[in-house]
Amino acid sequence: MPKIHIPTPLRQYAGKQADVEVKAATVGDALSHLVSQHPDLRRHLYTEDGKLRAFVNVYLNDEDVRYLQKDATTVNEGDNISIVPSIAGGRR
Repeated sequence: MPKIHIPTPLRQYAGKQADVEVKAATVGDALSHLVSQHPDLRRHLYTEDGKLRAFVNVYLNDEDVRYLQKDATTVNEGDNISIVPSIAGGRR
């Protein structure tokens, strides 16, 4: 099964788990299964109209899915999906 890596700031909404294995054929399926198992994650990953938030980046085996087939990107047994929230800020 593909494994989704949960970033530290979001682990509190995923039962404090660093990784979650899901049965899925695509990245979109995997994320849907993740938020169905851990509903508190939905508001952090998706907008109210169901689109992935702009500051949430998703990688499949270190490849940004925006440059692959986005949610339709196929996942295979043993693949790793990483959720990487963008971080902004710094000094003026």
